[in-house]
Amino acid sequence: MKFKMNWSWALSVGLFLVCLGSPSLICPQGQSPVIAIKAGRLIDGKSSSPQSNVTILVQANKITSVGTNIAIPAGAHVIDLTEFTVMPGLIDAHTHLLLQGDITAADYDEQLLKQSPQYRTITATVNARTALENGFTTLRDLETEGAGYSDVDVKRAINNGIIPGPRLIVATRALDVTGAYPLLGYAPEVHVPVGVQTCDGPEDCRRAVREQIKYGADWIKVYADRSYYVKPDGTLSSIPTFTPEEMKAIVDEAHRERHKVAAHAMATPGEKTALDAGVDSIEHGDYLSDEILAQMKRQNVFYCPTLYVGVYVAQGRAQAGAPIWVKLMDIARESFGRALKAGATIVFGTDAGGFAWSENEAKEFALMVKYGMTPMQAIQSATSVAAKALDMDDRIGSIETGKLADIVAIKGDPLSDIALLEKVSFVMKDGKVFKQ
Repeated sequence: MKFKMNWSWALSVGLFLVCLGSPSLICPQGQSPVIAIKAGRLIDGKSSSPQSNVTILVQANKITSVGTNIAIPAGAHVIDLTEFTVMPGLIDAHTHLLLQGDITAADYDEQLLKQSPQYRTITATVNARTALENGFTTLRDLETEGAGYSDVDVKRAINNGIIPGPRLIVATRALDVTGAYPLLGYAPEVHVPVGVQTCDGPEDCRRAVREQIKYGADWIKVYADRSYYVKPDGTLSSIPTFTPEEMKAIVDEAHRERHKVAAHAMATPGEKTALDAGVDSIEHGDYLSDEILAQMKRQNVFYCPTLYVGVYVAQGRAQAGAPIWVKLMDIARESFGRALKAGATIVFGTDAGGFAWSENEAKEFALMVKYGMTPMQAIQSATSVAAKALDMDDRIGSIETGKLADIVAIKGDPLSDIALLEKVSFVMKDGKVFKQ
């Protein structure tokens, strides 16, 4: 860890000295030094096939040129990645930096009851660095699970250069109704924290949306269903949380203030309530019927499947008395295939934090490929497709002139072995090297 950060510091100092030594060559007054990355293989995030022997020029925090016949300016700092596959920085559209894994209810209770928000925020800074060094330069972090607005402060610390971490899009506290979200099961006289902000009734829910936006929420997250069960026909059902009127009030207020809404929805009742209200993404979507998929496509709603977390928690939750989680693995696999066939917009998301941060988020890629995606489709789901879904495709998601210099490199060919994405060797974010 120390070596990686010192390398980045050394690169910055070295480039500064290059400018002092030859300002007329690459550093006209007021300009930043040039970095030239020589990529042996480039997956640019958009093209259907890789390119070979590509040069990428970076100045300040942006890509200034990409091509096979680009002259490297005299005095530029050259980073030789000719033995690597170079790609855009990865995007994980569903994480929980303030959570450390919760296979069982006891794991979750432990964190909310015995760890202060301050302690959890400190661990979140470590998780942010871990995600960045794993190649994820942007995260959409979908709630703090009882840690208030701590995600806003982590985001601010990253933006101000105090700590290393991915670019964050945060959802703060998330919304659910009274009695539907842990901590549950305690005596009425015992007042315990809740992992979400509760709201009841349309006007109360409007107020909650306003409050979260006031304190820094980029997205609003709602829990659309709970209490999952398999019906006799083998399909998954649930109890919807919010009434249609409540859900519509949440979405209307968020959209009125030009913020989008992500809906945790795993079965038809919750998905239908969320879609009818106009949410922008369905998170998890363990069971997606053909009708729900058709509605998602009509409304341009994207699907963030989070497959690995279901595999990670299944056995532990079954042993703790919830065997349905084992069945959910097969249900989710079938729905993923159905969504792929239907042409749904599938965005890479892992629910990291739902599993321990010691697990590499990139394990999600192998399941996506196993369940039917091509390796290139899986990569694009975490680059250009995710960037477009998050309305950030003008800045990130592909290696193109004018985009932010978020660049990663992998030894070998991930199109032949997608698991290689779990071994990112080089990470640049905003033109700064964080791992070499």
